[in-house]
Amino acid sequence: MFSTEPIKLKAACKDYLWGGTRLRTEYHQQSDAEKVAESWMLSCHPDGPSIVNSGDCKGMLFPEYLKQLGRQALGTDCAKFPDFPVLIKLIDAKDRLSIQVHPDDAYAKTHGGGFGKTEMWYVVDCEPGAFLYYGFDHPIGKEEFRRRIQNNTLEEVLNRASVHPGDVFFIEAGTLHSIGKGILIAEIQQNSNLTYRIYDYGRVGTDGKPRQLHIPQALDVTRLTPPDRPARPQGKRETCEGYSQILLASCNVFTVYEMEIQEAALRADETSFHSFLCLEGDAILLNQGKPVFSFQKGDSIFVPAGFGDYTVKGRCRLLRTTV
Repeated sequence: MFSTEPIKLKAACKDYLWGGTRLRTEYHQQSDAEKVAESWMLSCHPDGPSIVNSGDCKGMLFPEYLKQLGRQALGTDCAKFPDFPVLIKLIDAKDRLSIQVHPDDAYAKTHGGGFGKTEMWYVVDCEPGAFLYYGFDHPIGKEEFRRRIQNNTLEEVLNRASVHPGDVFFIEAGTLHSIGKGILIAEIQQNSNLTYRIYDYGRVGTDGKPRQLHIPQALDVTRLTPPDRPARPQGKRETCEGYSQILLASCNVFTVYEMEIQEAALRADETSFHSFLCLEGDAILLNQGKPVFSFQKGDSIFVPAGFGDYTVKGRCRLLRTTV
C-alpha cells in the first residue's frame, strides 16, 4: 500500500541573476549553481517540481507522488482546483528584482498562460534600510503609466515600503511590485510562473541581451492604485498549548500562519493538507508518539489531508500553509 506518512521535500533551486548565497549557506538548499535566488520548497509546477526527500518514495518527483497518493491527499477544499493550487518559495534578493505584475486567472487563461498569480510575502530577514515597491503612492491614469514606463520615471510614483522582519505583504493579482535588494522572503502563491516584467533597470541576461519586457500585458492588467492592505499580519497572535500562532494572510487559494512551537499537537483533517516551511530552529515530527523524522531550518514538510493527529516537538518557527 502506498505510504500516506508526512514527507520532507527537496526544493528546486533557481539561479536568477539577482540572487545570493544565503539559501545555500543558511537554509541548507542544495544547488551546484553559484547563486540560489529562489528555492521552490513546495512545488508541483513543471518549471521546478519539488522532490520527495524522505521515506519509501525518496527521490520521486512531488507531482508523481501526489498522483500515486490520490486527490484525497490534497483535501476537500482543493476539489475546486484542477491542479495543485499552491507554490511556496524562499527568495534571496541580493540585488533588486524587476518591477513586475501578475495577471488574474481570467486574463491568464484568455492569453494562454494557465493560471494567474496572487501571492503573499513574509519578510524573513532584511538589511537595514531595505525597501520594496508595493503598488502606487497615489492613483494614476493608464496614459501616465504608459508614459512613465517609456521615459523611465515609473519609480517616482510607486509606493516605496520600508521592510522589517515579520512584515507581510499581500500581493493580489494586478498589483505592481518589486522586491528590493537585501531582502529574504518566504513567498506563498498560486501555482503559477506567469510574470509580466515592466522595468528591469537596464540589466542584461546571461546572453548579454536586455531581459524581455511585457509592456502591453502589464498595461492590460495593472491596477493603477495604492495597495489595499497594510504590510502586517491579518490576525493577532494567539497562545495555544505548547505553541503560539498568528494568521498572516488568507484568501481563496491559501491560508498561512506563522507558528512558534515548543510542542504542538496538531491534526490534518479531510479538508486540507498541511505544508510547513521551517524558518528557524529544529524539531521532530511524531505520529502516535513515534518519531517520523527530524527537520531543521530550511526544510519543507508536507502532511497529507486526512492524516489525522500528529505532534511537532522542538523549538522552531514555521510557516503553516493550508487551503
